[in-house]
Amino acid sequence: MNVLTIETTTHGRVLHEARGEERLLVGFHGYAERAETHLAELHKIEGTSGWSLAALQSLNRFYTRAGEVVGNWMTSVDRELAIADNVAYVRRTLAALPQPKTLVFIGFSQGASMAARAAAAIRCDGLIILGGDIPPDVKASAIRLPPVLLARGVRDEWYTDEKFKDDLRFLEDRTRVTQLVFEGGHEWTDAFREAATAFLRAVTMNDER
Repeated sequence: MNVLTIETTTHGRVLHEARGEERLLVGFHGYAERAETHLAELHKIEGTSGWSLAALQSLNRFYTRAGEVVGNWMTSVDRELAIADNVAYVRRTLAALPQPKTLVFIGFSQGASMAARAAAAIRCDGLIILGGDIPPDVKASAIRLPPVLLARGVRDEWYTDEKFKDDLRFLEDRTRVTQLVFEGGHEWTDAFREAATAFLRAVTMNDER
């Protein structure tokens, strides 16, 4: 039996809120989530005021048992092809939007890996990672990364302390890292939102210099 991989066209779904032309925050949701869920979380970060927002819906969609349409970014099947498709999706999204002066990627859970891939492939000014690891393909590259906020909940059983520390060691050799371990689990919290606000303000100040 031969296995063929056939290139085809699919369509992504991006929720975009124009709230200024200078700054753009591009977000990637977690496993079994929707872009709407992610966008709602971005709104809760005080520091996103004045930033245009774009929440990408993953190309891989499926139904939950309750009948809700959700998505994930990839599986182990044809993983490298999915990575290339997803990075191309991000590039086309950015090409379709007004070009910002300041660009930051943010990802939660499985979306954190996608945010890291985007930051490794596309020039940006910052990367925010919550509850998700930096994938092996990014670690294997020699690319320099922008400043990073790396965050996890102390009770997060998926993004463990071991994974967090391994990512921290990698990042400290590549860029400036702000780390946060907060009280909580695999979730968004006020402590994270405060750290994200401070991070975005610092990025903005750097770009205004």
